[in-house]
Amino acid sequence: MEERTRTLSILGSTGSIGTQALDVVQKLGYQVAALTANRNVSLLERQIRHFRPAYAAMMDEQAAADLKIRVADLSTEIGVGMEGVCRAAALPGATMILNALVGMVGLRPTLCAIEAGKPLALANKEALVAGGDLVMSAAADKGVAILPVDSEHSAIFQCLQAAPPNRAVKKLILTASGGPFFGKTREELASVTKKQALQHPNWSMGAKITIDSATMMNKGLEVIEAVHLFGLPADQIEIVVHRESIVHSMVEFDDHSVLAQLGVPDMRIPIQYALTYPERYPSPAMELDLAEAGPLSFFKPDLHTFECLQACKEAIKKGGLAPAAANGANEQAVALFLADQIPFLRIGELVCAALERYGAGSADSLAAIMEADREAREFVLRSVSV
Repeated sequence: MEERTRTLSILGSTGSIGTQALDVVQKLGYQVAALTANRNVSLLERQIRHFRPAYAAMMDEQAAADLKIRVADLSTEIGVGMEGVCRAAALPGATMILNALVGMVGLRPTLCAIEAGKPLALANKEALVAGGDLVMSAAADKGVAILPVDSEHSAIFQCLQAAPPNRAVKKLILTASGGPFFGKTREELASVTKKQALQHPNWSMGAKITIDSATMMNKGLEVIEAVHLFGLPADQIEIVVHRESIVHSMVEFDDHSVLAQLGVPDMRIPIQYALTYPERYPSPAMELDLAEAGPLSFFKPDLHTFECLQACKEAIKKGGLAPAAANGANEQAVALFLADQIPFLRIGELVCAALERYGAGSADSLAAIMEADREAREFVLRSVSV
C-alpha cells in the first residue's frame, strides 16, 4: 500500500459513508474501480458517470436491470445481487476495498475481499460484530490489513501508533455522543417517535445507524468491534458519554497516561485516514478550533435506560454466536421501528430476549453465523406478531 494513487472498490457508495468517501476520493485524486448500491439507481448512475468505474453492482435485481439500461452508453459492466457485490469486493483492478455496507449484508463481501488479498477499509461494523473471529482469522491467514473507518476505532487506532513495543495498554475508552435521548428516563422514552429518534445532535448518518445511536446499540456494537480489532477483552473497554463529539476516543496506558484523538464530527476525517494510511493529506473537513468548541463534558452511560449497551457487553462475554444473535435481533427490531410497527423501547427488549434464547455454539463458519442471524430475526418477528 505504498503507492500514492490508489484504486478503490466502494461497497455501499450511495449511503452516508459511501458518498462522503467519494468526496475524499475526488479530493485525493484516487481512482474508482467499482461501486455498489442496494436500489438507489439515480444516485449510482450519477456516480458512475462522474467516476467511470469499470464495474458496478446493485443488490436489487430490478434496480440493476434499470441501471444497465441507463448506463448502456458507458463501458461500465453491471452486476447484480450478492454475487455482484462480492465480485466488486474482489475485483482484480482494485488495490483497496472500502466496505460501507450497512448490516449483516456486509459480512460475505468482507470475507471475499480478504480472500482476494485486498486491504480493507471497514465501515461495516456488523461484519466484525457477528463474524469477528472468522474475519480476523481470515485476515491474519491472508496477511490482509483491516483499517477501521468508524470514528471511534480510527481514534483508537491512531492513538495506539504512539504505544511502546509492549503496548502497555490499560484500557480503551470509547466516547459516545449519547444520541438524541441522553438524560431521558425509560418512562420518557416510552412514547418517543421515529422522527425524534432520527434527530442525531452531531453526526449525519443513515437511518439504521442513527437509531442504533439513539438506543446506544451502536456503542455496544463498537465494544464488540474493538475486542476483535485490538485484541483486548470487553472488561478493558470503557464507555463515556461525550456530548460534543470532539474527542473521538482514547487509550489509557499502564502509567495512567491517556492519549486522545480529537477533531470536528466529520466522517471524512476517519474515512480519509483509512484510505491513505500511513500517510496524511489535507482533508475536505473543517479544522478544529478548540477556542470555539467550548467546554468538553464526559458522563457515565445509563445502562438501565439504554439496555442494548449492556446486552452487547453480555454478548461479547458469552462469545461464539451470541453477538450474531444480538446483532440480528437488533437489525430486525430497528427495521420494525422504522416501519412504525413497534415502539422505541421494544428494540432493546427484543435484543435482550433474543440474546437469552439464541447464540449458543461456535462462530467458526459463515453458515453458522448466518443461521444464528436468521434465528434471531425470526424470533423478533414471531414476538411482534403474537
